[in-house]
Amino acid sequence: MLQTLNIQINEQSRVPKYKQIVDSIIADISKGKIQVGEKIPSINELSEFLLLSRDTVEKAYKLLKERKIIISVKGKGYYTAKTDLISKVNVFFLVNKPSTYKMMIYNSFVNTMGVNGHVNLFIYHCDQTLFKRSLERNLGAYDYYVIMPHFRDENSNHVSFTDEVLSLLEQIPKDQLIILDNTKPNIKGDYGSIYQDFQKDIYNALKEGLEKIRKYDKIILVYPRKSVNPYPRRILHGFKQFCIENDFDFEVLDEIYDDMELQSKDVYVTIQERDLVNLVRQVRAKKLALGKDIGIISYNETPLKELLGITVISTDFKAMGESAAYMVLKNKKEKVKNVFKYIERNSL
Repeated sequence: MLQTLNIQINEQSRVPKYKQIVDSIIADISKGKIQVGEKIPSINELSEFLLLSRDTVEKAYKLLKERKIIISVKGKGYYTAKTDLISKVNVFFLVNKPSTYKMMIYNSFVNTMGVNGHVNLFIYHCDQTLFKRSLERNLGAYDYYVIMPHFRDENSNHVSFTDEVLSLLEQIPKDQLIILDNTKPNIKGDYGSIYQDFQKDIYNALKEGLEKIRKYDKIILVYPRKSVNPYPRRILHGFKQFCIENDFDFEVLDEIYDDMELQSKDVYVTIQERDLVNLVRQVRAKKLALGKDIGIISYNETPLKELLGITVISTDFKAMGESAAYMVLKNKKEKVKNVFKYIERNSL
């Protein structure tokens, strides 16, 4: 049984020895040297054979079990399991929140990977502690790590990265790392990135709609400063830049309040769904004409906004997922700014 294994341990390599065991066993299964359902050495047997600590082999077997490559049978030992994941690329996909938009990226990624990938989704709710816990538990367990970095500080403000997050990301081999949606230029190494430029994107999109926006006297951004899942402040900076350069009267609100003082010839830019819903409800209740008396531009496209005829400014979530999958499948390491669109509809 030990003789059939071709486990290569390179003492000079910086790859952890448990990971070398995992890679060797997967390679043997892929090449047919170990058959499905075949018994493999016990932890003690393999540690003695390789002259490694029991803890090292146990860690390797635990990882193989988590990836469902081997199973343990009580009283009998370890056996190889079904191998449908062996030939696939295993992807750790970590997002900050389970919003409609983030799920669009995830679903696009999974669909593009198709039968070539096995993707596990993890969510950390913009919480650095949950982020660290998820990533630390899975370091070395996957072929690729696709990560969306968005955090909140103690004041519920948006933070792209912290020193602790950067330190943890540095532990991921850069040829296995793809950062989505947000980016940090000074991460060391050659890694993949598909990102939004939040300040330039909103500025350029509003410029595209400038002719229609000029119908209105005042432009109001509803920017949730203290959201549980906060938004990048670069959105706010880009909005202000647009208004100042084009000489617009403007205001920034934290939310759409009940019984808003709606004024004819105001145009609103909303970010959160609940603010959009509350605004549309009040516009209808006061019998104002959407796109004539009151204008609405919503941030981030969804099928419902398309159905309701809401003008949107939005990154292309489907394209972001497809681009990330392409990088994995083609083993590319590129820095790509994702497409951002202005889509005009009846609400403007």
